[in-house]
Amino acid sequence: MKIVKSYAEINQKIKNRQAVVLTAEEVKHFIREQGLKSAVEKVDVVTTGTFGAMCSSGAFLNFGHTDPPLKMEKIMINGVPAYGGIAAVDAYIGATERAHKSEKQYGGGHVIEDLVAGKTLLLKARGKPTDCYPLKSIVTEFSLKDLNQAVLLNPRNAYQRYDAAANSTKRMVYTYMGRLLPRLGNITYSGAGELSPLNNDPNFLTIGLGTRIFLGGGLGYVIDSGSQHSPETGFANLMVKGDLKKMHPEYLRGAYVHGYGCTLFVGIGVPIPLLNEEVARAVALTDNDLKVNVVDYGVPRLKRPILKAGVTYRELKSGQVEIDGKPIPTASLSSLYMARKIASVLRDWILSGDFLLTEAIEPIAKIGKARQLVIRPPKKSHGMISSNQKQSKEIHLENSRCILCEQCIVQCPEKAIYINENNLISIDRVKCTLCRICTKVCLVGCLE
Repeated sequence: MKIVKSYAEINQKIKNRQAVVLTAEEVKHFIREQGLKSAVEKVDVVTTGTFGAMCSSGAFLNFGHTDPPLKMEKIMINGVPAYGGIAAVDAYIGATERAHKSEKQYGGGHVIEDLVAGKTLLLKARGKPTDCYPLKSIVTEFSLKDLNQAVLLNPRNAYQRYDAAANSTKRMVYTYMGRLLPRLGNITYSGAGELSPLNNDPNFLTIGLGTRIFLGGGLGYVIDSGSQHSPETGFANLMVKGDLKKMHPEYLRGAYVHGYGCTLFVGIGVPIPLLNEEVARAVALTDNDLKVNVVDYGVPRLKRPILKAGVTYRELKSGQVEIDGKPIPTASLSSLYMARKIASVLRDWILSGDFLLTEAIEPIAKIGKARQLVIRPPKKSHGMISSNQKQSKEIHLENSRCILCEQCIVQCPEKAIYINENNLISIDRVKCTLCRICTKVCLVGCLE
């Protein structure tokens, strides 16, 4: 890619408060009026924005150790389960996890919003007591300021685009695309169109690993392509992270979609440096150029029938789309108002010199398609110990798993375990008394 302006040059202009920064909507008007070449010469940065339900979101939380210590294996925050299989006092709260009992419309996304809002939350945790973690359970209140770390880490955010949804059946359908009326009574869609980050850099000319972004009202970073990243089909997305303690609840909203479940609305804004005409050509794309299909969510399959192909975001935003001569009302599940606000706030941060651009340390993949999970009945046990192994009178040694930590050698009371001439663990079967201490101290399960 030919570079006309460098990141260093643009950042120096930002530091000097001389940078010219336009939102994605503003730059499209500028390019229509003055052309690509003029845009590259006169504009330094383009800011984008999106605000919508991003189900693949969540937060890592570190509570700190109690005294006496507890290994948190089962964790509930305001009645919402969090995953605790990460050491002793770390947890991951997923946005779509729902409260188990009374408040079914409250979930992980609401927990994250409440944390950022500074509210006090209820933590219930329990685990199996051990010598180093003797405590069995705790019930306590906490808030965001009590946590050692709180990191928003979202595996799949900021989809490039998303198929619009309708329902051709005679019944009401409730989906993550909202309530779909029967007989093509409405169309719902997602994304901010020409304002969305990946619609302004579809070929990842500037967005990559390490790109600094607006995330949830604070600073964040792109850390990889997102899960199910599918750029070849127009469904690219990003994995992002940021410090939850520096975010704002206005840009992180817990939500409940009736008939589907809980989610989290996330605000994301990505700056696009206008390095050359190739980048400018990408940010010049408008809602007229961005197209999605309207698919039939009345059909309960992964690959749904297309009711109308190639509908533009301009049509979707107009309030109605015509299918087979019938005008159908449209409504967005994303907030264009908030997307515009995010792009404007990010623009102001840059103009004030408070936000510098970062050059990606590695590009995001431009090719690839998400694969479907094929259900295959298992033909063998997967990691299960067979009944024969359980009843065996000999110690079974699997050297392919051994990491040579030598715990078994040190703790064998009969000195029956040693490293042979091939640098592999061996057992002297004559000395071995089958005390099975080695099977208890082996860290990786190569002695059974």
